[in-house]
Amino acid sequence: MSQNQPKLVAFSSLFPSKAQPTAGLFIRERMFRVGQQLPLVVVSPKPWFPLQGLIRLFRPHFRPPVEPVEQQQDFEVYQPRFLSVPGLAKSLDGILMALSLYFFMRRLRQRFQFDIIDAHFGYPDGYAAVLLGRWLKLPVTITLRGTEVRHSQDASLRPYLIKALISADRIFSVSDSLRRLALEQGTAPAKAKVVANGVHADKFFPADRHEMRQKFNLSDNAQVLITVGGLVERKGFHRVIEVLPALRERHPDLHYLIVGGASAEGDWSEQLKQQVADLGLQDCVHFLGTMPPEKLRQPLSAADVFVLSSRNEGWANVLLEAMACGLPVVATDVGGNAEVVPAENLGTIVPFDDQAALQQALDHALSQQWQGDEIIAYARDNGWDKRVALLTENFTQLQHEVSANDSAVSQMGKH
Repeated sequence: MSQNQPKLVAFSSLFPSKAQPTAGLFIRERMFRVGQQLPLVVVSPKPWFPLQGLIRLFRPHFRPPVEPVEQQQDFEVYQPRFLSVPGLAKSLDGILMALSLYFFMRRLRQRFQFDIIDAHFGYPDGYAAVLLGRWLKLPVTITLRGTEVRHSQDASLRPYLIKALISADRIFSVSDSLRRLALEQGTAPAKAKVVANGVHADKFFPADRHEMRQKFNLSDNAQVLITVGGLVERKGFHRVIEVLPALRERHPDLHYLIVGGASAEGDWSEQLKQQVADLGLQDCVHFLGTMPPEKLRQPLSAADVFVLSSRNEGWANVLLEAMACGLPVVATDVGGNAEVVPAENLGTIVPFDDQAALQQALDHALSQQWQGDEIIAYARDNGWDKRVALLTENFTQLQHEVSANDSAVSQMGKH
């Protein structure tokens, strides 16, 4: 790495840890690839409240304890805590995150002379980052990932989101729909850029279908749907389960694989299992639990169709991962889903919360002969190399702009 390359702090409260190994995998995948090109450390602020240990007596997965620093794939991941009152005063999270981390960031800068704070999510991370950037006199970039849609509609949070978007030096969005949202909130068009996530083609590719069917106790003649994601309301597993009885009338040997578990958003596993029981679907709905990324291609390769009936997304990278394993996609028309699945030979986009349309699209997908090679080729064409090159170019350009401005100010001071 060159001495003139900018040093980055990737700043995100959502990031994998030993306590929550599946949290924010898409951020780690992106930023560790950038870190192969530019010097990088990660700062992942963790919410803390003096009595949260008591809350864990009733909710065991609530804010699990983490180590102050972890070493992940040769990168340092710092996990300082910030004051956050559970369930209350979310409008204070941004300022409390910044205040709690100010001295930590100063000490970190003495050890690792970082040039740019690269925040992920507009609020609270982005807002906290622009405050820290102002106090430390450093440029800040923010990557929008989908929560900004909800925050832009929340009267208590929208002002802080707007402040973050306007104050940041660069806004990256994982989809064009999020870029348009940023512009609607007052972001200057020149500093808003789309840099989508990519797919790890060396990790996601078809495994032997017969072997994978055997592994998950599925017959070769079965028709198999699959969804991968956190078991939360937003992901819409319940909407898929709801249409299964009608689909089974036309596809008697239909199965549905659910891969995922509790996440930072919550845990709907009991509600989903109760829904399955109420509909008498225990023989065809299979809860596989969480899986590490390197094993996800196994259930994907056992399936016929990937379905994502979510209420909100930024750029659902899991769609590309499924397509890299040869699966067509049925997904709701939210966030960047239509950008990930732009053609009919890749799948179908349906209106959100239109159960009739979802059922029809799944019936069509299960009845059609898909060209898996075309789907795989499209996914592989959306690999990480182009994305990482664009990010590296923007970070380097931003550093040069800041250096040029500093030089100009210095020269003015001499006259």
